[in-house]
Amino acid sequence: MPSARAFLRPEAPIHSGVMGDPAWELAHEAALGAGVSLRPLPDLDDADRILEVMIATWGEHQLLPREMIHALGASGNMPWGAFDGQEMIGYVLGWAGIDPEEGLHAHSHMLATLPDRRHHGVGYALKLAQRAQALGQGIRLVRWTFDPLVARNAYFNLWKLGAVADRFHRNFYGEMTDSLNRGERSDRFVVRWDLVRTPGPRNVSVIDAAPVLERSGDADAPIPVLLGSPPAGPALVQIPREYGDLRERDPEHGRAWRDALAEAIDECLKVGLVAAGFDGPTGAYVMAEDPGP
Repeated sequence: MPSARAFLRPEAPIHSGVMGDPAWELAHEAALGAGVSLRPLPDLDDADRILEVMIATWGEHQLLPREMIHALGASGNMPWGAFDGQEMIGYVLGWAGIDPEEGLHAHSHMLATLPDRRHHGVGYALKLAQRAQALGQGIRLVRWTFDPLVARNAYFNLWKLGAVADRFHRNFYGEMTDSLNRGERSDRFVVRWDLVRTPGPRNVSVIDAAPVLERSGDADAPIPVLLGSPPAGPALVQIPREYGDLRERDPEHGRAWRDALAEAIDECLKVGLVAAGFDGPTGAYVMAEDPGP
């Protein structure tokens, strides 16, 4: 297991203390493919770097104080950064939490990459670093929230990482003031990422899945159509392919989608179906029985 000093020393080589650890090797391999290196962020200067990426992502709103970011690392909740040379272009941070049912887990609060460096594998490498650190600390589960109407995040979380969304909350954070969420009801899926399992999509099929929520009409401005109660078996819940664009053009249309999706998710969860996958070609959640770890 990597030593605490390997995480805390800023001058430590990237592979220090992790050579031969399969989880870390997977993380650094992903970073190499994305053209970045992974480094721990233990210093106050690192907190400032995190804030720069945070502002570029969400705008200047209720930012985490730099002293809190620094305290996270000092208390064993080390943030990790993705670097292109000496420039930090992304980070991931979270902390250890206790769930009444599951016990110890890591809560992943933020994953961000500079806008012009997204969709190139940087976020994936950072999540694998978070996974490796958690496993090294004896933590086997990570949880976080995401907006279920953002298709790219659904694809990343459920297909790329192989996580499961098994909880849902309407207006989880209340009114938010950042540039991405301002004016929206903060509905959130809660992800469960089982770390012992090798990251990757789960074997869930859309072939026999019955549609519960569909897009209808114009591809750029689809109408949500609820098709009744979910079946006993797998179900499909479609979402707009670019919800942000749709909402910006017509906020009322966006609210209709948020209400319809919340109803569809609630009904699926009531009958024991969780979001076990995301089908890219159809832009739909695959709701199925919980596949477990």
